[in-house]
Amino acid sequence: MFDLSLELKILNRKKVKEILALIKKQWGADFRTELAFLMNTQNKIFLANKEVFNLDLEKLRINSIGLYFGELKNNELRLSIEGSQIIGKSAKRNFVELDDKQAMQWLKGEDIDTKGNYKGFVILKHKNDFLGTGKYKDGKVLNFVSKARRFKYNLEILD
Repeated sequence: MFDLSLELKILNRKKVKEILALIKKQWGADFRTELAFLMNTQNKIFLANKEVFNLDLEKLRINSIGLYFGELKNNELRLSIEGSQIIGKSAKRNFVELDDKQAMQWLKGEDIDTKGNYKGFVILKHKNDFLGTGKYKDGKVLNFVSKARRFKYNLEILD
């Protein structure tokens, strides 16, 4: 493992394969990438270009590296909004299509009532946009959008 002084570790091939297997199992998506997978002490996963490790990181003041992809917890992967946008394009199952009203509810931080054959974490999609990931439980998709990323106003969804 490579110490980045950010409490991040580069994941080895075995761990990356486990994450890719979770993606395949949960969403039926074949995700392949040449990017490096990193994980912090809170089990948050980041993707970064491998060339970043050619830099002398000791001379830089860095808060994080790469794109926040998701969080690994209890052998489940909860994708970030950006992670849902990456995986959503190839997801074959466990994604919920939202109408305009539901999309606005989701963006405001509300849970979504829905029925379907879903299990665990689902990707939320509105038209051609992927809005994040929520946990399906008892006919609802539980919202994990952070308060900082929620809409605070009633906005019309534009085509």
